[in-house]
Amino acid sequence: MAGRRAAAGLAVAGAALTATGCLGGGTKTVTVTHTRTVTTTRTVTTTGSVSGAKPCDGTQLTATFAQVPGSAGAGQIAYTLTVRNSSASPCSVRGTPRATLLGANGTPLPTQVRAAGGGNRPILLPPGASAVAPARFSPDIAGAGDSQTGACQPVAHTLQLTADGGGVTEAPIRPPTSVCQRGTLNFEAFGYAR
Repeated sequence: MAGRRAAAGLAVAGAALTATGCLGGGTKTVTVTHTRTVTTTRTVTTTGSVSGAKPCDGTQLTATFAQVPGSAGAGQIAYTLTVRNSSASPCSVRGTPRATLLGANGTPLPTQVRAAGGGNRPILLPPGASAVAPARFSPDIAGAGDSQTGACQPVAHTLQLTADGGGVTEAPIRPPTSVCQRGTLNFEAFGYAR
């Protein structure tokens, strides 16, 4: 019993000496590192408002009307109209595009634009921003008023847009195509480009 008390006393004394750094005559340095993770969030703010932006005019826009790869099926094909604000001022587009198909030499071709969905909300285009309007049509199934042999309609090379703010913008058609059923284009309303 006395031996156990003595051993316990030596263990407590040794622990006390170790804790004070006296055992072995050295010191021990402990470095504690705290790691802090900082997450930053960047907010992009567009100046101006939809209600304050004037409708785009033809001189403010550049445009293309391009085929959507792999979209052909059931006698229909999809193209996307993309308009870009190439000016230094914000402007807006809305609703279904107003357009006319043009042949290789700029001659107007039969064109019927039909609303295929979407709304009429303004799409704000800050400088450099784009909006899109998808369209579906038949490039090869003749309808009433179309040629029943060969191409249904002459090949269209340009889609001429009439801008809400006045004037026109010409969108090259890539690739050029016939638009059957007297140039019927089923357009969705303008939306934001993704």
